[in-house]
Amino acid sequence: MREAAAAILFDPLGRLLLQLRDNIPNIRYPGMLGLFGGHREGDESFLDCVVREVHEELSFYLPPDRFRYIAHHIGPDFDMRGGTLHAEFFVASDVPIEKLMVTEGTLKIVTLNEVDQIRSLLTPSAQFAFEVFFGHEKQSNPSN
Repeated sequence: MREAAAAILFDPLGRLLLQLRDNIPNIRYPGMLGLFGGHREGDESFLDCVVREVHEELSFYLPPDRFRYIAHHIGPDFDMRGGTLHAEFFVASDVPIEKLMVTEGTLKIVTLNEVDQIRSLLTPSAQFAFEVFFGHEKQSNPSN
């Protein structure tokens, strides 16, 4: 079972901060838009994971109290056919874009009015998180 955490991030103007994934071989969903986050390491909590991953990918530290839990997915892996995924999703607001330095992919800033236009460009995990966050779908396999 893969374990991961990711966050929907908003800047102070309420715009979404997404990761435009690199368009290179051997990367999942090249050229698509995803959330910042990644795989859980060792015995860290999912919250610790998202804090670490966002810090690594944006070169900006957001403390744990800036993240609010929104959903989880336990079930078929979005990325690996036949695999199982346990992912937890968070949201954080007021992320200052002028202090960010993206280390993986490119920063893509999207207004809420543009969300429907980019939906087909979102990675499966980002689509899931957006559907839950924006109220279009219930969590899959709620167990906690």
